[in-house]
Amino acid sequence: MALFTSSYLKNKYSATLITEQKRQFSAVDKSKLKFDIFLSHSFLDREEVLGLYRELTEMGFSVYVDWIVDADLDRNNVTKATAELIKNRMKNSKSLLLAISTNAEMSKWMPWELGFVDGNTDRCAIVPVSQDNLSLYSFNRVEYLKLYPFVQRNTIKNTNTYKLWVWDDENSYVIFDSWLKGSNPFRR
Repeated sequence: MALFTSSYLKNKYSATLITEQKRQFSAVDKSKLKFDIFLSHSFLDREEVLGLYRELTEMGFSVYVDWIVDADLDRNNVTKATAELIKNRMKNSKSLLLAISTNAEMSKWMPWELGFVDGNTDRCAIVPVSQDNLSLYSFNRVEYLKLYPFVQRNTIKNTNTYKLWVWDDENSYVIFDSWLKGSNPFRR
């Protein structure tokens, strides 16, 4: 079982997709949008984030990424209105996935987003994005991140179908769809 790698996600990157998605979201009433996943990330890793966004949406999940859905937000001018908008997006999301990538620890927003969603829904998990092809068992979570389960993509036995799985450890897991509905990882 491998984690998402930077190179895999960058290969899914598409500048055309960004333009297409921004155009799509600019044409809808955003006040009524609901999401399966609020994708918390470092903007410095936007190529991997876009690859992850694409992977998740291809799996059928609705995903919030601020610079795609709310492209008009000024990332350099954070205001109370900006924070309120982000809070509303988190409230209208069933879960938060924290993309732990190269620049994640430099993000000032990621810990705030994680704390907010954890305090409101308890549906928070980590998506490790490794530089190498690490396995689930060799990825080390640091500090408070040890409180949260991992998410990884894996095939369904005897098929070519990929699903997301939520893992607490190598013996506790649940399929992501069930986790979104409130199920917790179970021990095998």
